[in-house]
Amino acid sequence: MSHGPRSGLAAVSSALLAMSRHLEVRDVLKTIVASARELLDAQYAALGVPDDHGGFAQFVVDGVSEEQWKAIGPLPRQHGILAAMLHEARAERLADVRKDPRFEGWPKAHPDLVDFLGLPIRDGDEVIGALFLANKNCERPEGGCGFTEDDEELLGILAQHAAIALTNARLYERSRELTIAEERSRLAHELHDAVSQKLFSLRLTAQAAARLVDRDPSRAKGELQQVAALAAEAADELRAAVVELRPAALDEDGLVATLRTQIQVLDRAHSARVTFAGHGVKALPASQEEALLRVAQEALHNALRHSGADHVDVTLDRRGGGAVLRVTDDGSGFDPQAVRRAGRHLGLVSMRDRASGAGGSLTVESVPGKGTVIEMEVPGG
Repeated sequence: MSHGPRSGLAAVSSALLAMSRHLEVRDVLKTIVASARELLDAQYAALGVPDDHGGFAQFVVDGVSEEQWKAIGPLPRQHGILAAMLHEARAERLADVRKDPRFEGWPKAHPDLVDFLGLPIRDGDEVIGALFLANKNCERPEGGCGFTEDDEELLGILAQHAAIALTNARLYERSRELTIAEERSRLAHELHDAVSQKLFSLRLTAQAAARLVDRDPSRAKGELQQVAALAAEAADELRAAVVELRPAALDEDGLVATLRTQIQVLDRAHSARVTFAGHGVKALPASQEEALLRVAQEALHNALRHSGADHVDVTLDRRGGGAVLRVTDDGSGFDPQAVRRAGRHLGLVSMRDRASGAGGSLTVESVPGKGTVIEMEVPGG
């Protein structure tokens, strides 16, 4: 607001319009943080969405490079000032956050924060996030905070609209999930009816062939040919349904956004920490994107259901014109050779089939007690 009320009003208007343009939760969060930092002329801004386990389901920062963010390490927990904003639901404006009695330090690579302004984002009585800024770009009064009461009021206005934008984005994502679920339910019913009819006919024809095989071999042969034809039709029905069941999110959002959303859901639903990072991956042929998604889902299922892992990391990186997917966990691991000899597959056969069917390759590295790494590479288009 330092350049006059007109420019301040224009900046607020631009920030609110930017938030309203997005429907994906992650995009809304990033827009809120960037808008807040620019609006209040701060060096750093962040927004955390709490989970139900004392941490954050999502945490978005602005003013920190990708390299710095990686060096900082795991997401923060709900403690200190962050906990105060989430649990006491009031604004915090501090001249030096490091001198506050609730300050509990930060990781070695964390930037040094001094003056601080933070407040909760509320949807009615529910606190759905914590928005804060640090290091105002201005001359600070002796012993005072660079952020002013006007800044606090302005951030409060932004937070109110952020709550609306975030709630709308969540409702949109939920609506889309329900639409996908309804479509899958419809397809399941259609698949059940079509294939059930084929299998019923197949069973009757096979029974007729069994009765004829001794007294009329030629007619039995004809019935068996009919069995083969019915089986082929049933297989065609199944293949058609599988093609139709291609995840809608892939077509709408692309592979990176779809993986990120699904992994965020898994991170909230499981006690294990599940993270995702995607770097430089461009759009791939549809068959390769679907294969990568399915392999990631299978590998995540194994890690979260069977390995007892505390951390599962998923990365998707560009490699040449294609991409490489890695799913790494610190779980119990296994002996791939022993699994193969025992006739157990842990989904490895289907993952390899998907990889090869998309023109790619799959490697599995695992040692009992030392976790598992599953890597899939596709060549691109």
